[in-house]
Amino acid sequence: MPTSSASASTTDSTKSSSGGVQSLERAFDLLERMADAGGEVGLSELSASSGLPLPTIHRLMRTLVVCGYVRQQPNRRYALGPRLIRLGESASRLLGTWARPYLARLVEETGETANMALLDGDEIVYVAQVPSKHSMRMFTEVGRRVLPHSTGVGKALLAGFPADEVRALLARTGMPAATEKTITTPEGFLTALEDVRRLGYAIDDNEQEIGVRCLAVSVPNSPTAAAISISGPAGRVTETATDRIVPVLQQVAAELSEALATSGANG
Repeated sequence: MPTSSASASTTDSTKSSSGGVQSLERAFDLLERMADAGGEVGLSELSASSGLPLPTIHRLMRTLVVCGYVRQQPNRRYALGPRLIRLGESASRLLGTWARPYLARLVEETGETANMALLDGDEIVYVAQVPSKHSMRMFTEVGRRVLPHSTGVGKALLAGFPADEVRALLARTGMPAATEKTITTPEGFLTALEDVRRLGYAIDDNEQEIGVRCLAVSVPNSPTAAAISISGPAGRVTETATDRIVPVLQQVAAELSEALATSGANG
């Protein structure tokens, strides 16, 4: 298909070599650009960021509007549509399924229960778990929702957010104390996030449940904000154990990230 610019031509040539359908690739690229821009954009913004001509973008957006994946606002800008929600919910559930072999490896190498959690709105939702083989072990129901300020996975996920966004989230959710060790002030939580960025992992030290410690890391470049963790009795997840477990967590997170990035490359 001819294009109107050299940059677009180069992109199209690269895409056509994959054997894919160019219009579909362009449409999904536009949806991802809309998501990166906060969910609402104008045609000129999409044209500037994608390098595609306005008439092409207009045709693609019109099709996405008809299908319900995009809606046109009264101000003529375009927003992500409600039909994407169902797709996202289904994909989130599958993400936990894809992660299970990696969580199983965490259990084998650390001996503790392994979890995967996503940030869904202002809450943390657990989407997968593989339990420890120890008789005394931690159990979190898949589908359980918790507030991020009292969890290791919450800290791992929010460490990548700007401070003002974190403050706004905490203002919406509040910071109720689950135990006497729960962080209950925005300043204290932001300090904890600085520690996460410095150390490369997050700790829940008896903050969600007394007697339980959790170590967590985010999954780099995940298609949705995700983190993996191990949790166990504080008597087993000690400082010495932390030094051994954290590199395993980081390695598994990196491998899961790579698997998610390449899962559709050879389809």
